[in-house]
Amino acid sequence: MRPGEERPVEGGACAGVSELELRKLRAAERIDKAAERLGALSRAIWSEPELAYEEHRAHGVLTRFFECEPPAASWSVQPHYHLDTAFRAEWGPPGVGAAPRPLQLGFLCEYDALPGIGHACGHNLIAEVGAAAALGVKGALESLPGPPPPVKVIVLGTPAEEDGGGKIDLIEAGAFKNLDVVFMAHPSQENAAYLPDVAEHDVTVKYYGKASHAAAYPWEGVNALDAAVLAYNNLSMLRQQMKPTWRVHGIIKSGGVKPNIIPSYSELIYYFRAPSMKELPVLTKKAEDCFRAAALATGCTVEIKGGAHDYYNVLPNKSLWKAYIENGKKLGIEFISEDAMLNGSSGSTDFGNVTFVVPGIHPYFYIGSDALNHTEQYTEAAGSQEAQFYTLRTAKALAMTALDVIFKPELLQRIREDFKLKLQEEEFLNTVE
Repeated sequence: MRPGEERPVEGGACAGVSELELRKLRAAERIDKAAERLGALSRAIWSEPELAYEEHRAHGVLTRFFECEPPAASWSVQPHYHLDTAFRAEWGPPGVGAAPRPLQLGFLCEYDALPGIGHACGHNLIAEVGAAAALGVKGALESLPGPPPPVKVIVLGTPAEEDGGGKIDLIEAGAFKNLDVVFMAHPSQENAAYLPDVAEHDVTVKYYGKASHAAAYPWEGVNALDAAVLAYNNLSMLRQQMKPTWRVHGIIKSGGVKPNIIPSYSELIYYFRAPSMKELPVLTKKAEDCFRAAALATGCTVEIKGGAHDYYNVLPNKSLWKAYIENGKKLGIEFISEDAMLNGSSGSTDFGNVTFVVPGIHPYFYIGSDALNHTEQYTEAAGSQEAQFYTLRTAKALAMTALDVIFKPELLQRIREDFKLKLQEEEFLNTVE
């Protein structure tokens, strides 16, 4: 079947079902068939949590998963892809080459954990969803007679989402070049085709003062802890004039070594968040003024260092999320309303940067628990058997949406138009030229 055709299937139990819908059924069946292996993959990652850029065991588990996927050698796997704990697995139907250029669909896996509480953001389930959806699309394209369309299914293992921004490293290395649409899904407390993940900038602030005996001659000291406390309070005062959609949060990481020594050094770590990359520098400038004012008031010197990468806001792609909702509803997924979706609160992700270079979807899915992300209770939920049903159902919805992209050229065109429109709104159109 060529892209765009909706040829009905004649005879049998599936009579009257279009070939596209039959392929979607085959995708779901392929995911169900692999359910045990997929669950084992998720549990292996969950049981041995690893921090950003250190996900060596998870990297090994995932690369072996695709290397051993039957039939043997059906996936071309590149371990240590640009990053030590990243990978790329690629499959294409026989005969798919460079001409005509195949449609390239990317499925993203995350697998880093949080310090102290493990997989409290469910990245083991993100890895499982990405792998399962890719298997589903592959199974669908292999399932029916006739020449398959020119398509490549690509799985990217993207480390370090919680800290550092592995996807941004991969963007800079060219890993997303030539991908047409990317898919992933994130565990949550609800089912939403989109949530407004916001732009984020982090800073480390260091104050340098002068040590002195705190009782005998405190006037000889320059108190770096006072600078840190004043900076903290400055930012607390700033909140009154902050927009309701801005977020500022931080910690005092270091504030001295002994009460009778005037602290000569202090350190703070802060995150700044705003709805868009256009607003983020405005908030950042105000916050940095607060840091510098504290240094001036206390006589300290200050060093302000930004993180390696800013996380961009996730660009919505309405055509893509509508297709996902349509497919999800067929599987029994109950989504929150569009108003709740667009006005909901969320965090930040390096997937936002991806949506500035290629159209993509990052839905959220319920895993059978009302526990909140980044809690010990969510860690437990992410490793539960109950989460498996919801995870694989989400993978099926992603695979079905990917099949719509393959076989409905008008949908792909709308997705590309939505992507360009959002880039224009963000004044980032040059990023895809």
